[in-house]
Amino acid sequence: MLMFAIRRILVSIPVLIGITAILFVMLNVVPGDPVALMMKEHASAEVIERIRGQMHLDDPLITRYLRFLWDALHGDLGTSIKLNRSVTTLILTAFPATLLLAACAAVVSWIIGIPAGILSAVRRDSFLDHFFMGFSLLGVSMPIFWSALLLQYIFALKLKWLPVSGFYGWKYLILPAIVLGWSSAGVIARLTRSSLLEVMRHDYIRTARAKGLRELRVISRHALKNALIPVVTIMAIQVATLLSGAVITEAIFGIPGVGRISVNAIQSRDMPLLQGSVLFATALVILGNLIADILYSVLDPRIRSQMKKDA
Repeated sequence: MLMFAIRRILVSIPVLIGITAILFVMLNVVPGDPVALMMKEHASAEVIERIRGQMHLDDPLITRYLRFLWDALHGDLGTSIKLNRSVTTLILTAFPATLLLAACAAVVSWIIGIPAGILSAVRRDSFLDHFFMGFSLLGVSMPIFWSALLLQYIFALKLKWLPVSGFYGWKYLILPAIVLGWSSAGVIARLTRSSLLEVMRHDYIRTARAKGLRELRVISRHALKNALIPVVTIMAIQVATLLSGAVITEAIFGIPGVGRISVNAIQSRDMPLLQGSVLFATALVILGNLIADILYSVLDPRIRSQMKKDA
């Protein structure tokens, strides 16, 4: 298990470096001078050039990239041009809000998605199946910004049950958690249904039924564990994506998380802050994939056996 995790981490390093290179090049070929945007009209060309030299923005692109990579390896993601603060500090300060939102959204998606998928598979082609699959399809298809605005209009403006936006207590997390959770639950429900239907066609399920086991025991003890293997992958990746910053949701609901500072960085063309935010998000997604691979072996003994052979 340990050697498998180490190999997966080593494979992820070139991916991470490649993404940082693509990101760095793309941000530096976009028109516009971040120093000029920061200073606006209050500085002359000479002052702007002097500040560019102090920030090493006039160095060759490869030199700046290697400096950024070296500093990132030491936990230094640079200094925000707009806020004049450490990017690492800004991200770590905003991350608890994103972590709380991601945890609530993940719980909502699991509570809705897994039971809906199981009931749809067990009651295939019934009213429940059509209802849950239609509901999940609506959650997957509807853009997050639209569902967010719709829920704000109904539950905040019309019914006045919940606040519109902000981050001042648990009530402020309900609407954004439902918005993110509904979208994720649709994917989990459909995948759980298809995976469970596939597993229930196997011979060992028919054997369990032939032994006289109750249907609930057949599903819970024999079918569900194997059916959840592909679901675990999606769940881990979804959590990693949520942790990296739900950009649209945090912007609409005014949550001071990683996604919101990424939006602010884009609007102000704050390259160090944007680079740091994307690098942080990429590392979380890679970590989510690693966790999913490890959970595979916990759920399926065949994978553990294959790991031992590879080792």
